[in-house]
Amino acid sequence: MTGRVHVPGPSRRAFLAGLAGLAGVANAPFARSASADGSAPVLEARPGSAQLAPPEYPETPIWGYAGRVPGPTIRVRQGERVARRFVNRLPRPSTVHWHGIRIDNAMDGVPDLTQEAVPPGGSFLYDFAVPDAGAYWYHAHDRAWEQVARGLYGALIVEEEAPPRVDRDAILLIDDWRLTAEAAIAEDFGNLHDRAHAGRIGNHVTVNGAAAWKRAAGRRERFRLRLANVANARVFSLALSGLDGWTVALDGQPLAAPEPVERLKLAPAQRADLIVDVTAEEGGEAFVVSEERGRGNALRSYALATFAVSGTKRARRLPVPEALPANPVSTPTDADAARRTVLRMEGGAMGGLRAATLEGRSMDMRELAARGRVWALNGVADDLPDAPLLRAAAGETVRIALVNDTAWPHAMHLHGHHFGTVGADGGVGPLRDTILVERGETADVAFVADNPGDWLLHCHMLGHAAAGMRTWIRVG
Repeated sequence: MTGRVHVPGPSRRAFLAGLAGLAGVANAPFARSASADGSAPVLEARPGSAQLAPPEYPETPIWGYAGRVPGPTIRVRQGERVARRFVNRLPRPSTVHWHGIRIDNAMDGVPDLTQEAVPPGGSFLYDFAVPDAGAYWYHAHDRAWEQVARGLYGALIVEEEAPPRVDRDAILLIDDWRLTAEAAIAEDFGNLHDRAHAGRIGNHVTVNGAAAWKRAAGRRERFRLRLANVANARVFSLALSGLDGWTVALDGQPLAAPEPVERLKLAPAQRADLIVDVTAEEGGEAFVVSEERGRGNALRSYALATFAVSGTKRARRLPVPEALPANPVSTPTDADAARRTVLRMEGGAMGGLRAATLEGRSMDMRELAARGRVWALNGVADDLPDAPLLRAAAGETVRIALVNDTAWPHAMHLHGHHFGTVGADGGVGPLRDTILVERGETADVAFVADNPGDWLLHCHMLGHAAAGMRTWIRVG
């Protein structure tokens, strides 16, 4: 990238201005899984606290797995099982969704679709196989627009049988928080203005639950960076400074060949695996940078992750990495011949939606807004419509046209499957589980519907989902 990187310090003034500081934090310790024979480890959701703001501020009350942010990293090998007994110590019902895993439907964690929400004091045993290597994450899925914003998320890493050659493997969970001047989480959840616009955008960015992430590194040291956007609504535009490398996987799915990193956009719920070499000089610093447009469209850059370079790891750079081994995911081979379903996104501020169906009857926008609904999918604003968007036979190739007829971008996430964007030639691009559909854009996606069950399809700007952008598909 070009231009100077702004590296804000952890000052009170900077914090109040919504800037991210550079206090270091290590990845949460990981725990291996166990069989579900009654000895499954406990994953407990409970209130806790975290030093989200600079150190001169008090800790922030949060909700977290094991009472911390992020929750414990779960790391297993491809083909193993994850078994966790979820225990709810929160004052509200909750569930756990295992984002991006091609999971057994009963384990997907969607209230009223795959399971009942776990009440306060209750528990639920999640036990499932992980067929695909890659970077995934887990998060609350009941009132997700509130519970994720309070801190209920963690990383799930599935290791390849033969991992790529790197010196270190680092997980970076990138979040933003809406904090008050006292470093408490602002309690304006469900704010209708937020829901009708871009969503709940915070004023303070963290990596792995702290104001930033910092680590010592050597020149030409090679890192595998597993980046995940766990924010409620913010889209991060990322660049590298003093680092040079390749994107090797998106949403856990390997690319056919490594692609050089220039700019990288991560919508909420999206992940990217990078393999990077430290190219900054000894005594210097390297950065993963967030770039944002401010007032007057001025570009502001700040460091999300920093590498302090001391010493030299090796005399010359390692060769370009090979592609990661492919996962056993079915890729559509004839998308042009597939049945095509249209999903039209409507509503929001400046969207022009006049009415939509809610609970079986048509309502105008005033009545919808009074019910907290400002978006619709194909004219329906229910939490879960009575009928699925589509019914697919097991093994059928399905094509969905995601039409964004709104003034805002949407990160559309499909549970239980991975899809690719259909190009003009009918070919299918890299597989993902979440796609950013910009305003006025249509994205044609295709996937093989080979995972039986009822699967949610929704916007991962979580306030948008709660305000009408949820539907589902039935497979088998």
